[in-house]
Amino acid sequence: MLIIPAIDLKDGHCVRLKQGAMEHATVFSEDPAAMARHWVDQGARRLHLVDLNGAFAGKPRNEEAIKAIVAQVGDRVPVQLGGGIRDLDTVERYIDDGISYVIIGTAAVKTPGFLHDACYAFPGHVMVALDARDGKVAVDGWSKLTGHDVIDLARKFQDYGVEAIIYTDIGRDGMMTGLNIKATVELAQALSVPVIASGGISKLDDVRALCEMEQEGIVGAITGRAIYEGSLDFIEAQKLADQLRPQG
Repeated sequence: MLIIPAIDLKDGHCVRLKQGAMEHATVFSEDPAAMARHWVDQGARRLHLVDLNGAFAGKPRNEEAIKAIVAQVGDRVPVQLGGGIRDLDTVERYIDDGISYVIIGTAAVKTPGFLHDACYAFPGHVMVALDARDGKVAVDGWSKLTGHDVIDLARKFQDYGVEAIIYTDIGRDGMMTGLNIKATVELAQALSVPVIASGGISKLDDVRALCEMEQEGIVGAITGRAIYEGSLDFIEAQKLADQLRPQG
């Protein structure tokens, strides 16, 4: 199980939001590249970046900060990136810049043909982020709830050839209330591609509970606010995940 530090980018800074609200942003660092280096030095084996401005604008907005992060750590660990990725040119540019995995969210739901084309053109490099509340998928920075069932949609995208599904329970993200383990496991059990959990991980007990379900296909957990505010010690979290790794 990978514990994956999140670096959310807003106006070139490293921030965290509460439940996706841009007006509730807490700035944790003015230097995202230094923050990326910090987590890798602490033992992170992958980083999760989000271009928050890009997610709301529908096109990249923090490319300088992203390039700086890749320059610092891209030769040491894979970097995955979401936010504002809505066309194949953007996918290609980010992969050329050294991003290992692009994450498509809203565009996957609204224009599935684009996701299909991206998976075909860049096999092994495309993930989908599905954000849901009560089993229904949300789009546009979580501002709109769709009628799509998260499991049905994930199965469709799996058939397209996505590398993994990143699943967030948006009722819990940034609220330090723990992961929705049940919903995450149900999704993982329904798929053959890996699931990465996101949203709400805040203490070692969350890591322990998730690791107990690792064999269901949950390969990682993204954490942000908890490791920045100190309720979760990143080094201890990854050490615990390694200790609880399924044998065989």
